[in-house]
Amino acid sequence: MSPETRTKPQVAIMNAVHDLPVLVARDMGFFRDEGLDLEFVTTPGMSQVTSTHAVKFDSVFDRPLDSVYNEGGIDCYRMCEWGIMKRAVEANAQGLRGRKIVALGASMSKFAIVVAGNSRLYEPEMLKDQPIAVTPNNGSEFTTLKMMEGFLAPEHVKRVNVGSMLKRIEAVRDGRVAAASLVEPWISVAQKWGLRILIESHSTRSEAAGDDLDGPTLARMFRAQARAVELLDRDPTPFIHYLVSETGGLLEPHELQAWRLLHAAPQPYTRERFEDTYAWTVKWNMTVPGATFENTVDNRAWE
Repeated sequence: MSPETRTKPQVAIMNAVHDLPVLVARDMGFFRDEGLDLEFVTTPGMSQVTSTHAVKFDSVFDRPLDSVYNEGGIDCYRMCEWGIMKRAVEANAQGLRGRKIVALGASMSKFAIVVAGNSRLYEPEMLKDQPIAVTPNNGSEFTTLKMMEGFLAPEHVKRVNVGSMLKRIEAVRDGRVAAASLVEPWISVAQKWGLRILIESHSTRSEAAGDDLDGPTLARMFRAQARAVELLDRDPTPFIHYLVSETGGLLEPHELQAWRLLHAAPQPYTRERFEDTYAWTVKWNMTVPGATFENTVDNRAWE
């Protein structure tokens, strides 16, 4: 269906660690309370045990979520802050459907770098020139760099792609890589399997949307997510099944370490944050130089 003939905004749902406030707002009727009639489009993600798609190095825009967006199948999505930055900056340069950063997102949940339980690596700097399994150009790679840059020079932070979160844990367990970057629920799975956490950090997410989603509609969407955040802050237990189900039975609800989940109401993406985050991303050669706040960010939900 083309954007011209759609009757309702289409919102992406991928990994629960990114999208839990959206799922809660949908389930609890918070979007409906705001007068919104949304269509939710599920796309595969690397946290899902059933995900079989291969991550392509050549272009992030070939990945499932991005392909659906480029073809007009979704209007709004969220993922790690740096992944959204790369896509917002590079889409125009590649002649693809435009998107802007429209909010600092609601999910701030942790990433962790794990090693085998019997590994002789005891501190981050011992990962010098050792392969760390990540998803290239996505949150696991960006947050790995954020965690490691205080310990190692860039040329000594070695990242490799072995596939999904489950594939990474298996690769660490089997000694094929030294470490892996994970999010929940896979950090809990790794610990259940006897792997050891070397370092962990909270990771910010951002929201991206096309120009056809107007400011008032986005504002209502973000208010609904803010209500969901309040609910999750009080007790995430009724909703952790979304995370647990991504493991395909490898984790029981009581084994998920929900204390790693952190959420906050969506908020404007400030000029200072753009300048700092964009400069950092360019420094690591994760996106192209030359973008500006004006052509990358649009805080229309708060105008």
